[in-house]
Amino acid sequence: MSVSSARRLTSLSGKSPDGYVPHLLHSTARTYAETNCYTDIIIELLHACDLEPLAAFGHLVRMDFEGDQWTFFKPPPEDLELLFGVDIHEMQPYRPIPLQIAEQLEQGRTLIVELDSWYLPDTASTSYRNDHVKTSVAADLIDLERERLHYFHSAGLYELTGEDYRGVFRIGGDFTADVLPPYTELVRFDAGPKLEGEALRAAALELLRRHLLRRPRENPFARFGAQLAAELPRLLEGGLEEYHAYAFATVRMVGAAFEIAATHSEWLFGAGAGAAAAPMHAIVGSCKTLGFRLARRRAFDVEAAVAPMAEAWERAIEALMSAAG
Repeated sequence: MSVSSARRLTSLSGKSPDGYVPHLLHSTARTYAETNCYTDIIIELLHACDLEPLAAFGHLVRMDFEGDQWTFFKPPPEDLELLFGVDIHEMQPYRPIPLQIAEQLEQGRTLIVELDSWYLPDTASTSYRNDHVKTSVAADLIDLERERLHYFHSAGLYELTGEDYRGVFRIGGDFTADVLPPYTELVRFDAGPKLEGEALRAAALELLRRHLLRRPRENPFARFGAQLAAELPRLLEGGLEEYHAYAFATVRMVGAAFEIAATHSEWLFGAGAGAAAAPMHAIVGSCKTLGFRLARRRAFDVEAAVAPMAEAWERAIEALMSAAG
């Protein structure tokens, strides 16, 4: 934690948005450089605090097709507490959010807050001043006097000021009153030891074993294929907005999950990860291809497209079971 005594500004990580280097999970070389709003901020929050987020993704073996979408994945709070001594739990926003952020940062904690990406400058290519979309951010620094916030979002650390600051926190202006307070979580870093090195890998391996016991009992890609085949005519007739929403909840969600799962297994097992990582990377490639086919807005053989993914899932799970003992 870095503190400026002159103006009593506290930065949780001591990092600056200028020149911030994201974690390798957000490298532009990856197929899915972003995952979902919650998981992305957990990755960068841990990374900026010198913790290794790769340890926290054994739960991805539990990815399942939920009927109309794949699991919206995020590291379980109990895993983060075991691995890093990080405790995340809901907090009551009964006071102005900026004041609560400032108070928690002063104590070496932070808040995860759901905000409107209409006011988030890092979404300039999508929703910034274009669409009202709920998303989660984690605060790293707040300047109440100069109306400035450093926040983790998507694949990095960013800054908002002035009109964006007032808008995102609904300060002044012509805001309607019929808006519920945002969902807010407190992040503490004092809930236990911060594991490192072999102790961290040993704990991550034990978590992977536990999650494997709770993996889907039936191949989830078989159910996904059946649902996609039934939905495809409607998707082809619908608009681009409907397609993008479906793609994010399905092929993009599961593709991002298995890309992280592959990197997790490589971090955990090193040279011995190939048997598990290779089929997971195959799933990622198939998801990318399937996303392109959906974007073309033309009918295709769904069974032929999804069958290799189902077969790769079987091989990946079997290899992980063997590697994890």
